[in-house]
Amino acid sequence: MAHVVDEVPLTLEGAPPKTLGVLDQGALWANLGVSLLGFSGALLLLDPLGNAPLSLAAALTAAVVGSLIGTAMVGLSAIPGTQTGQPAMVLLRGLFGAKASYVPTVLNIVQMLGWGAFELWVIAKAASAIFPGVPYQVWVLVAGVLTTVLSIWPLGSVRLLRRYVTVGVIVSMAWFAVVFLRDAPAHTGGTWTGFAPAVDYVIALSVSWVPMAADFARHSRSGRAAFTGIVGGYTLAQVACLGLGVYAVAIAGAGAVNADGTAVFTPFVAAPLGALFFAILVLRETDQSFANVYSTTVSLQNLMPRVDRRVFSTVIGVLTVTIALVVDVASYGAFLGVIGAVFVPMFAVLAVDYFLLGGSRNWDTGEDAPARPAMLAPWALGFVAYWLTTSSPTMAGWDGFWAAVRHAIGFTRQPWMNGALGAALVAALATLLVGALSGRLRRAARR
Repeated sequence: MAHVVDEVPLTLEGAPPKTLGVLDQGALWANLGVSLLGFSGALLLLDPLGNAPLSLAAALTAAVVGSLIGTAMVGLSAIPGTQTGQPAMVLLRGLFGAKASYVPTVLNIVQMLGWGAFELWVIAKAASAIFPGVPYQVWVLVAGVLTTVLSIWPLGSVRLLRRYVTVGVIVSMAWFAVVFLRDAPAHTGGTWTGFAPAVDYVIALSVSWVPMAADFARHSRSGRAAFTGIVGGYTLAQVACLGLGVYAVAIAGAGAVNADGTAVFTPFVAAPLGALFFAILVLRETDQSFANVYSTTVSLQNLMPRVDRRVFSTVIGVLTVTIALVVDVASYGAFLGVIGAVFVPMFAVLAVDYFLLGGSRNWDTGEDAPARPAMLAPWALGFVAYWLTTSSPTMAGWDGFWAAVRHAIGFTRQPWMNGALGAALVAALATLLVGALSGRLRRAARR
């Protein structure tokens, strides 16, 4: 009997096994949708502008709308990975050319290292809330070792999530929902004024996974399984996570959570049996850090395709632990805004070129894939469109720069405008224009 390969090849030269079904994908993405960072992030959902709190209905609607839009983008970005068998950054060779794909690859490595460090930080802080006598550094090291081990056996880790972890997470979330609905003060007042930036924020939470969707989807049995697992699993989990976070923030106090994001963990630990169920969520959080470390690994393989991924995983695990020991999490919201501005328009360019302009028929992911500099222009235009239309605050100097640009060109941002959708629309239309012009040039050259 032939030996069946059931783990990721060590280099890019190996053929990826197609072992993940819709339940595997759904379990993976449902677990990724439940984030300890998401609980404290509910504060940004409730008041994205910092001075106009949303009503409960507006906040929950923004969570649903933003999650559906964001996960649809993630799900579509996963399909080319299933069809080509290539990870996300290698797919970009077909979009930009082999050498030009190094630019988004480096950006992805930087953001994934940042996310990995954030996750180790939040795991350590959450564990310290349960066991305050254990130093923060110890939890970072423990989480870092577990993360590295999981990233060395990624497909085995996904199967582990489906078989054992997901059930524990569902039970824990249900338990806290019952307790918080009973104990949280009534959420009254609020407006719909900040609805658009709240949707922007939720889209950014979701779309931050676009650069790694194909890393796992390339092992899916079908594109439908990958898309369904992502949209279904992640949307349900993220909406539940943000909803639970809204009530946790109400119990802990918005002021306390604003001053220290980890204050949102207090209601979880203080609940009846809270330490037990919260410990399950803390242990589950390692799937977030694992996904980031693994994605960084295969991103690096786009630059060095014949290096053993286990070496990369080990080095990245050590580096992520080091960063987590000194990381500053004050810029979390700004970090998400920058991610959305970079990867939302890139997704739109990829989707239009692959699905609408016939790219899927001859997508070149070889190490000598020819340069396609024309595709950089729609990406850049989408990036600019994001900052012209978004109302989500990031960093004072950066926001001030784009306010000056709007003034200089006479552009007035309307309250209904959404940065993520604006970026995607502009990038998509620009890609269609580039495709039309390229077609005309080819036809003229044949005459």
